[in-house]
Amino acid sequence: MDLRSGERLDDLGRTGLKLIQSRTWVPFAIDSILLCHFARLHPRERLLDLGTGTGVIPLLLSALHPTAALHGLELQPELADMARRSVAFNGLAERVQIRDGDWRQVTAIYGARAFTAVTLNPPYRRPGTGRLSPVPQRARARHALDGTLADALVAAAACLRDRGRLFLVFPAERLAELLSELRGLRLEPKRLRPVYSAPGREARLVLVEAHKDGRPGLHLEPPLVIYAGDGTYSVEVAQYFVLGGSEP
Repeated sequence: MDLRSGERLDDLGRTGLKLIQSRTWVPFAIDSILLCHFARLHPRERLLDLGTGTGVIPLLLSALHPTAALHGLELQPELADMARRSVAFNGLAERVQIRDGDWRQVTAIYGARAFTAVTLNPPYRRPGTGRLSPVPQRARARHALDGTLADALVAAAACLRDRGRLFLVFPAERLAELLSELRGLRLEPKRLRPVYSAPGREARLVLVEAHKDGRPGLHLEPPLVIYAGDGTYSVEVAQYFVLGGSEP
């Protein structure tokens, strides 16, 4: 592996996979891991990860779903390059493809209704809210500077086939906004799981599955708690937690 200045090769734990990351960019966090284990894929699924970053979600899904064809779209060329090199290093070039591009141009890149499933872990903060990092790469990871939540959901709807499924993770405090945007785009919320950092805390995240042109009917799943009372990972999270990510 020819690592470049500031890069490191992280171990993705029990999967046996490796991921290139850099000190310049925000490392992947546990929300990506939670999303991968929340997503339910059928055999031979064709999935697109919108805003794939360094490609951690397609890489992890390649281990969890060995027959799926996985794609990642990333706006920032440096991140897309790291993702492609990680894919090549792990010998997954035939199953995982990474492309440069803006999710607002997704149909021009892949065509309409090209995928049966989409994963999405978008920046959580609106522009103008919270502290904006002076480091451009970190600012883009945390704030929606290159497209709003609505833009991302429009992209997901455009590239999903009828009855295709969208799996996403998002802040719990913006749940009402998220559900409204989904239904406005005929992406029907079907499954929702709240995520808590520890027992007794407020929910920080939600994991949501939505179906394109699906019938109404939302299943609220049991809460997912990341940390037990003693500060260690909960039994469930410990079963699929992988090394190399930053903590929430």
